[in-house]
Amino acid sequence: MRYLHTMVRVKNIERALAFYCDALGMVEYSRSDYPSGRFTLIFLAASRDFKSATELRAPLLELTHNWDPESFDGGRNFGHLAFEVDDIYSSCERLINHGVTINRPPRDGRMAFVRSPENISIELLQRGDALPATEPWKSMANEGIW
Repeated sequence: MRYLHTMVRVKNIERALAFYCDALGMVEYSRSDYPSGRFTLIFLAASRDFKSATELRAPLLELTHNWDPESFDGGRNFGHLAFEVDDIYSSCERLINHGVTINRPPRDGRMAFVRSPENISIELLQRGDALPATEPWKSMANEGIW
């Protein structure tokens, strides 16, 4: 498993970048707009962890800006921790065997979400290409929120 990023929702991109980049000293690594989903993702790296656009030494901070206004009640501004796994199905099976609920099953062979005991959302992402969709995962419904 490899730790990938932590996601934080932001209401104002310019204000967020002024804080994280100008004041804190982080470096913008990448930015992508998703018009169909109406959001922007900006990935930041700590200045010492950023060697070049192709070489990072540590996990990233993901700033998510949803284009439509929203309230961040109940800590919704903090999104999730993300981990890359070698086999998403075996990782989810191991979690189930430890009594963890799979809130968003890996129906697509690519992504799953679980919650920590403190209710922090954890995203699991398949390393490389998505695995072929397979049962019981492909027909498993979401459970709770993720």
